[in-house]
Amino acid sequence: MHPHEPEQPATLHGMFRKFATHISNAAGSPWAFFAAIAIVVVWAAVGPSFHYSDTWQLVINTGTTIITFLMVFLIQNMQNRDAKAIHLKLDELLRAVKGARTELVNLEDLSDQDLDELQKEFGRIRERYAKRGLERRKQREERHQADRQDTDQNA
Repeated sequence: MHPHEPEQPATLHGMFRKFATHISNAAGSPWAFFAAIAIVVVWAAVGPSFHYSDTWQLVINTGTTIITFLMVFLIQNMQNRDAKAIHLKLDELLRAVKGARTELVNLEDLSDQDLDELQKEFGRIRERYAKRGLERRKQREERHQADRQDTDQNA
């Protein structure tokens, strides 16, 4: 168990979470990648012994299909947990920041149309801030240029 993980009862969900986390970490490691390469190399190397038969091809096809099928569920579980944790963290930040729009806390529950409208609204906000930023940058450059001219005249 990870030192920061709270102790959880041995439920089916808890056991699956631990299993999915362990397998996901292992499958995403460099060792798993190199093991997969080794399996493919061994499979290819024994091809001539099996005269590149249908059975030889079926072994790799079946193995990769089964692994892919099972990994889909593990990956989806991990993504669901990660998304939930990120949403909770962002919700806490929205709640804690004074002036934040707390109505944004449950965005994941909005319809696609509502999300599109909100995205357009934030696009307009970004444009306004970009224009302000360009104006401020232009003002700074003008002040800098005026300061440089003053320095040149005084020298």
